[in-house]
Order: sequence, then structure tokens, then C-alpha cells
Amino acid sequence: MKKKYCKLAVILLLGCVMCLGSIGQVWAQKKGGIMNFVVPAEPPSFDGHRETTFALIHPIAPFYSVLSRVNPDNPSSPTDFVCDLCTEMPTPTNGSKRYTFKIRKGVKFHDGSSLTAQDVLATFQRLVFPQEGVNSARKAYFTMVEKISAPDDETVVFDLKYPSGAFIPAVSMPYNFVYAKAKLDQDQHWFEKNIMGSGPFIFEERQAGAFISGKANPNYYHAGKPYLDGFKSVFANKQSLRVQAIRGNRAMIEFRGFPPKSRDDLVKALGDKITVQESDWNCVLIVTPNHKKKPFDDPRVRRALSLGIDRWGGANALSKIAIVKTVGGVVFPGHPLAASKEELQKIAGYWPDIEKSRKEAKRLLKEAGHENLSFTLHNRAVDQPYKIVGTWLIDQWSRIGLNVKQWTQPTGPFYATLRKKGDYDVSLDFNCQSVVNPLLDVGKFISNDRSGNQYGNYIDRNMDQMYDEMNQTADPAEQRKIMRKFEKRAIEEQANAFVTLWWYRIIPHRSALKGWKISPSHYLNQDLSGVWIEE
Repeated sequence: MKKKYCKLAVILLLGCVMCLGSIGQVWAQKKGGIMNFVVPAEPPSFDGHRETTFALIHPIAPFYSVLSRVNPDNPSSPTDFVCDLCTEMPTPTNGSKRYTFKIRKGVKFHDGSSLTAQDVLATFQRLVFPQEGVNSARKAYFTMVEKISAPDDETVVFDLKYPSGAFIPAVSMPYNFVYAKAKLDQDQHWFEKNIMGSGPFIFEERQAGAFISGKANPNYYHAGKPYLDGFKSVFANKQSLRVQAIRGNRAMIEFRGFPPKSRDDLVKALGDKITVQESDWNCVLIVTPNHKKKPFDDPRVRRALSLGIDRWGGANALSKIAIVKTVGGVVFPGHPLAASKEELQKIAGYWPDIEKSRKEAKRLLKEAGHENLSFTLHNRAVDQPYKIVGTWLIDQWSRIGLNVKQWTQPTGPFYATLRKKGDYDVSLDFNCQSVVNPLLDVGKFISNDRSGNQYGNYIDRNMDQMYDEMNQTADPAEQRKIMRKFEKRAIEEQANAFVTLWWYRIIPHRSALKGWKISPSHYLNQDLSGVWIEE
């Protein structure tokens, strides 16, 4: 009998050893290595609360924690939110106007100091109620927040003015880096030039114009992560260089997106060594006239600029060479709040008869006294899709008698020009959001003093009122009704700023890269904690 039990024990022990060996093998596949990836531009600063560009998120997000986030295992969902620094997603109380977050214990910033609810409070005070001289690009998304408090070191409480389904998506945006209160108390601008978070990677080195690198955080609070030993984000502003880096295995991926031809070239050259992920993209280029510059303070001139653009024909042509594809209004196409094709085609600038549109554009310019208007289009010195779309726009406007030149700037100076509030005629701008949540996303089109990231320099209280009305009703039908009025005023009646084409995301990456899933945004799922290299 004893022999029988001994034999059984040996079998069980061997089974456990084999099981552990199997786990070790899977673990080994996920553990280790330095991942190189390419980024088309450098960040204007390191401050996630201030910036709106992928050039910040891609190299900087891996260093930081956030309170909550879109589920990294399900990044395409607009409603699947999970905790990062919190312990569980809160259930609202007080008539759905209070959200209480419990904060993880034992989290450390990379300098060894403890992260508590006081740091989370200081972070969101800066985001929601920024001090004078501090730019919060997302303050409009927190218009429902009345006050924030931290009754103890493990609890943060948000009290809302009214119930809002837009609150959790706003809290969960990937730019909401949790900063150390001690640093903010020292200098509210400290994080513009310095990096110090509590995320999966610790800042290692920066060489301006070349790269930013990080190493694995051994004290990361998500057990077993990150899988990588480190990463290096390499800056390359030319698309050809980025494609060649992936083709030559000097980089695994570019997280922003390539045009169709680059995808096809990589697949042809590398076969099964390349994997392609594709998605609709919650990102759109916007033409933003400077309302402080004449004649762009005249809505007739702004309407004419929009009417001169053949969006339907442009979508067909540009989708073959650029990362743009879909004709749409102010809402992410396909979302229940988005305009249908029939609704769009009733808006000036979207009429199916382009000759009719251009005739009306010429009439408006003549009426305004600017038939042969000349101006400069300010643009970002990034090929895809900025310079391509900018060149296309100039051609479109030439067909209504306008003489337009293009002025391009690298990312940092480009943003600096926009923020000077007056140093350009018309600029290409963008509305690229993380979580697909149109009720917040259209904050780009409200008044300058409320938006936080509107560069047209206009005040339109009618837009503000409609924005508030949409966000204070829970009825989807009523939201949609108000959205159509909001859209019509924004891009037709006042043409305060108007939409070109929505983007389409194509990510070809080395097949050895595992654990990363595409989303409708090039801002989501970028902390790299769940990514590994399988060679």
C-alpha cells in the first residue's frame, strides 16, 4: 500500500514539476528584451496634462500610472474601463453624483516616495481646476465636476454637479498621468521638462532629436509586469525611414499608423514576419481659421473655405495614399450620435454636387469682398496625413480662385504657434481622442475660454450651451437631436472650424511583437506593460 502511495506521490510531484516547467516556458516567452519603436515626432514638452499629441503619449506614457483606464485587453471597447491605481471601479452614489475611488497601497514613485490619494487629488485638481498660467488641454471634459477631495491617503472623492455618463471616460483618459504632489507644490511646470512617474518603466535617457529610453520598474504594482527589460523610442520624422527601420528589424513597430502602400510594401518584403492590425480611427484633421485675423472673422469667408473642398472625391483619392479615409462630421463616423450620409449631405460643404458648392463659395467670397484672397496655411511638418492633406487643400482652394501657400513647422514650434493665439491665418489642427465618447470629444468646438484645446480664438456661447445640454441629458435621442444642431452651427452656419476627413489606422509590425492590440485611438494601450518579444 505504501508503495502505491509513494508511486502516486512521485507521479503528482512529476506532474507539478512539468506544470511549473510549462509555466516557466510561457513566462520565458514573455520576459526580457529591449523593444525599439519609431515615433514620427518629438514631444513639445513632457507634460501629459498640457499636450494633445501622440508624440508625447508614445515615448512618455510608459513612465506613468493613471487612476483608471480602458481595459488593455479590450482596447476597442468604448465602455470597458478598469482600474490602474484604484482598487475597483466605483459605483456612483448620491444620486449618481459622487464617485469614490480607493487607491492601491504600497505604490511608489520612481524616486522611492509613496504614492497616495493626495497625489491623485493634486493631479486632478491640476487637470480640472488648473491654476492661472497652467494649461489643461482636457479641462472641458470635466465640466460636470463640482469638487474633488481626499478624506484620507487611500480615498479620492469626485462630486459632480449633475449625473454624467461622460465622467468615467474623462477620468480614464491616458493623458491623465498621476504626478507627485511634492513636485507640483514645488513647481506646477516641473513636469514639462522632467519625467518621474510610478508606471511600468523608469526613465533612463533622452538624447534630443534621437531617442527616449526606459528600463523596467522592478517595483511595479501589477505583478509580473512589465515583461520587457526596457524600450527605446526612436524619433524619425520621415516616413521612409520609419518603414525601413521596421523592414530592417531595427524597430518593431510604429504605433501611429502607415498608409496602405507602406503596409503592402512591408507585407510583400517580409511575409509572415510582419503582422497587420487595422481599425477605424477616432481622429480627424480640422481646418481652423484664426478668428482674430481678417478676413477670417467673417463667417462668409470661412463658409467659402469649407464649400471649396470636395470631401467625397477626396476620400476616394486620398485613402489610397494617406491615413485618411472616411467622410464625416464632428462625431466619430459610425457612432450612434454621428450624422448619417443623408444628414451630412444636407450640410454646406458636404453637398454631393461639388460644382454647386464651389459656385456658392465664389459667390460668398465676392459678397465679402475677397474674390482673390491670398493667405498662408499653417501646418505640422509631419507627412502623414498633415502635409498630404494640406497640399490637397491648397489644390482644392485654388479651384475657387484662392492663392494659398503652406507653412510647415516641427511639432514643438507648431504647437507654440497655435498657443500664441494670433500668429497664423488658417491652420490645420486635429481632434484626436482616446476613448470614443463624442459628448466630450466635441469639446474641441466650444468657446476658447472653456475648451482648453481650441485654437480658432472664438467665443460662441450658443455652442457652449448646446454642449452643456447634451452632457446633462441621459436620453440618447435628445443627445442626437442636440448634436445635429451643434454640428450644423459648428461647421456650416458659423464654420468656426471645419472637418476634412477622418483617419484610418493601419499598423504593420514585426510578428515577434506580442501582447499589443490595436484600438480606434493611437493614444490608448501605450504603457507597454503587457508587451513582449517572442523570438
